[in-house]
Amino acid sequence: MVMHEGNEEGAGEWFRKLRDIGIAAVIVSDPALIMIAATEAPGLEIHLSTQASATNYETLEFWKELGLTRVVLAREVSMEELAEIRKRTDVEIEAFVHGAMCISYSGRCTLSNHMSMRDANRGGCSQSCRWKYDLYDMPFGQERKSLKGEIPEEFSMSAVDMSMIDHIPDMIENGVDSLKIEGRMKSIHYVSTVTNCYKAAVDAYLESPEKFEAIKQDLVDEMWKVAQRELATGFYYGTPSENEQLFGARRKIPEYKFVAEVVAYDAATQTATIRQRNVINEGDQVEFYGPGFRHFETYIEDLHDAKGNKIDRAPNPMELLTIKVPQPVEAGDMVRALKEGLINLYKEDGNKRHSSCLDKEKLMVQAQGFTSRS
Repeated sequence: MVMHEGNEEGAGEWFRKLRDIGIAAVIVSDPALIMIAATEAPGLEIHLSTQASATNYETLEFWKELGLTRVVLAREVSMEELAEIRKRTDVEIEAFVHGAMCISYSGRCTLSNHMSMRDANRGGCSQSCRWKYDLYDMPFGQERKSLKGEIPEEFSMSAVDMSMIDHIPDMIENGVDSLKIEGRMKSIHYVSTVTNCYKAAVDAYLESPEKFEAIKQDLVDEMWKVAQRELATGFYYGTPSENEQLFGARRKIPEYKFVAEVVAYDAATQTATIRQRNVINEGDQVEFYGPGFRHFETYIEDLHDAKGNKIDRAPNPMELLTIKVPQPVEAGDMVRALKEGLINLYKEDGNKRHSSCLDKEKLMVQAQGFTSRS
């Protein structure tokens, strides 16, 4: 967070509490908070936040001299720069590999402050860039013209999500010590699926490059089973273009939805007790999955409510249900239902369907009284 006057009150006590309960480290960007943590909570490891925008080895060396042990690099660092940084410093490097990309530089944005009175640099971002906006053509000296209806959907300034699952070898070979997955406000379905995939990718590559290549496509397919935006590689292999922005309709959507989690399993009767998270119907095609890239597909059969009544449909979230399962499952395993599959909103030649050729210099976005030119 960006610390304002008065925010430092109680910080030392808070850092000591975190240290004493066994928190491994704190991630901080503000120099004053770093100083407080170092002097008032000795023994608590301090890592530099990505919002400090560390993009070169000299910066890492500077923070090393102040006692920091790890630096979370800015999302804007390229793979070439990452490799050079690794050669010149022994500071631990943590780098983003998956998740949301801020439309602003390393998260330094004030759209949320202006439009919803929530400070994006103090943990309160309302993601105003991802809202839907009216789009206008603004010919010089002429009346503005709304383009509503001429484009697939309302305009947004949203970046696609990052995914480096295909490029884990580059991250490992260039000396990254820790992979960072951005998961703020994400579901347990998202977190469990994504971390499962990256753990499998790292383990496979460390065993052999061939094993990683053998499972890589399976990992990519698995990743598309969770709710997320389209995926790209961020700044690692070049500056993102308009193709890495969600200006209109999504080109792909996830093919599964999270419907339940396993609470218990009775091996004698092959009955699983599940806690519902989405509508479940008798006969739905579902997939169970758990740690270690363990999963199998089956159908919802013998659906009963918590009182033992046979039902065909369960519409109430968090309800306890029982179903027959042909294979053993474990408490904590997830259940997801097959949806309609991926939708490609681009033609085979890569051009958008229903696209409008617009002069970027003539565009204006407007929402809730806020106006800016792009």
